[in-house]
Amino acid sequence: MLRGIDPVLNAELMHALMLMGHGDQLVLCDINHPAQTIARHTTYSRLIDVSGCGLERLTEAVLKLFPLDTFVDAPVKRMQVVGNVAGQVPIFATIQKAIDQAEGRSVQMEALERFTFYEEAKKSFAIVRTSDPGPYGCFIFSKGVI
Repeated sequence: MLRGIDPVLNAELMHALMLMGHGDQLVLCDINHPAQTIARHTTYSRLIDVSGCGLERLTEAVLKLFPLDTFVDAPVKRMQVVGNVAGQVPIFATIQKAIDQAEGRSVQMEALERFTFYEEAKKSFAIVRTSDPGPYGCFIFSKGVI
């Protein structure tokens, strides 16, 4: 154990976070996301599992160490509700609150159609799967500069 590092951030996730540079993207997702399949296409090329942890908790822990990109309009992307472009599910507001609190400002979150989200996730640095049951708990975070 190390002091000051949230214990939900396992060694593999910490390693991936340390390897990332500004502009790299990190996917945090629920257990329903095809994470293993998509992870093979990422820079890290393997899935990072954070078992026993939900999206809100992991988002809060990651964002204590991970600045969001201030050079893009929407440094966070999420999956749209299929068949309902304006649809909302509770996890959207939960993660929005967590990112706004971590950044100390209102952060724009962009909604992407399901298959567009999958293609964007393939371009990410790494995919981190939580134990969150979802649905629609799929978010892409763009790393900023410290």
